[in-house]
Amino acid sequence: MDDVLDLSQTAFLLEQPFVQTALAAGAVLALLAGLLGPLVVGRGMAFAVHGVSELSFAGAAAALLVAGTAFVGVGALIGGVVVAVVFATMSAKRRENDTVIGVVLAFGLGLGVLFQSLYTGRTSNKFSLLVGQIVGVDSEQVAVLAIVGVVVAAALVALYRPLLFASLDPEMATARGVPTRTLAIAFALMLGTTTGLGIQIVGALLVLALLVTPAAAATAVTANPVAATVLSVVFAEVAVLGGIVLSLSPGLPISPYITTIGFVIYLVCRGVGALRLRRTGRRSLTVPA
Repeated sequence: MDDVLDLSQTAFLLEQPFVQTALAAGAVLALLAGLLGPLVVGRGMAFAVHGVSELSFAGAAAALLVAGTAFVGVGALIGGVVVAVVFATMSAKRRENDTVIGVVLAFGLGLGVLFQSLYTGRTSNKFSLLVGQIVGVDSEQVAVLAIVGVVVAAALVALYRPLLFASLDPEMATARGVPTRTLAIAFALMLGTTTGLGIQIVGALLVLALLVTPAAAATAVTANPVAATVLSVVFAEVAVLGGIVLSLSPGLPISPYITTIGFVIYLVCRGVGALRLRRTGRRSLTVPA
């Protein structure tokens, strides 16, 4: 009986405009995250995404303190884009970059916590910057997200081949005359924009999960870049939309649902990838010399 009531309540909530708006926003954000995710993984930028999300969080918290909730998205966008471009122009040495990103990440998190502590408004406004408040998204935010999604997707299609080359083998790409630095900045702008817009919708913590986990799951089962991108989008959509739907009836935050679905998908893909590798290894051993 409880299950029936839960399903009935979920069905009722799915008919509400605010839930449908949340689903639309989640679908667009998942699409962007799924498209950019494989390149994030290919470029080894998972840690950098964490740094970008923390500075977006700091920018959003500063905007909340100074100008109120209406400008949270602007602050998050500025913070995310600026730090993403800074990361893109850093040294090519991975170890040095990780150190700088770690320092910037800690600074951004501390700054965001400070701004939140100084803010005397509603507690829910502060909490939503970390875990999001997707049910509070309005139609204007969805429209902005959709427009940005079209721009980012178009830019990604136009730059995909050289960007993929520069992501997988930057030294060879540079030797072939590919403008790797310019491409890095262009990708940073796309990443920072997506992260900044995502802060207000799913929070600083979930943006990292959306940009990394689905792509990591996809690359665990296929080495084909196009197939990995398609799977990444599918996994991101399943995690986001599934998380929103599952959270409706109990009335709990969507964060644990989205991250749990994404993590389960990742574990399954890792298992499938390991099984496929084992079978391939066995077949190679049976081939006569």
